[in-house]
Amino acid sequence: MASEIPRSSPLARLLKWGVMRWWRINGWTVGGAPLPDTRKFIIAGAPHTSNYDFLVFLGVVETLGLTPRYIGKHSLFRWPMRDFMMAMGGVPVDRRRQKKGMVQQVAARIAEAEEFALVIAVEGTRSPTTEWRTGYYRIAEAAGIPIVCAGPDYERREGLIGPTIWPTGDLEKDMAPAIAFFKSLRPRYPEMVLFPDGNGLDPQLQAERQRARMSAGTGGNAPTEVAP
Repeated sequence: MASEIPRSSPLARLLKWGVMRWWRINGWTVGGAPLPDTRKFIIAGAPHTSNYDFLVFLGVVETLGLTPRYIGKHSLFRWPMRDFMMAMGGVPVDRRRQKKGMVQQVAARIAEAEEFALVIAVEGTRSPTTEWRTGYYRIAEAAGIPIVCAGPDYERREGLIGPTIWPTGDLEKDMAPAIAFFKSLRPRYPEMVLFPDGNGLDPQLQAERQRARMSAGTGGNAPTEVAP
């Protein structure tokens, strides 16, 4: 099956316009490391503690000129939502196809495409959990593509690009730089973050940031965003 190209959708265009308006009004920018010199990669996003993270993510990919792809259940890609789902970068996966699992299905789509930036929220939930997903790593390994780490920093109002990781088969060792990067960020709700090692955010760095905020008289609460 040939890789499907996202279709145009008035609703998708309206949503992106609203998100970019929110992005500019609230002073968000993109920072961090450059993207890898390849047209196919997985964007592993964390920490995920708020629905606002979706707006940050869309602002980042629009600013970088990327066409993000995401995995969705095949039944969501039916009329009348099909064009919208495709225009937003949806990749339908049929979980009933037991002979060809999700990892193999997505890897096959990636192989067929000229460019593919697949976005996966590696925690899989906004609730605190140490059970992070590993499917993103298996897909990257099967497709022979790198993993780009990315996440929101609400203190700086930046969507930050972190290290690029090429899977070797040793998930824990490979993702150690990713975990260190994610722990350095300031999510909207820091108390809701847990990592696979059972710890939360980097306590030393967060304490330094808290002292800096108090010295500046800005307090310790997450910034208030204007609605889109």
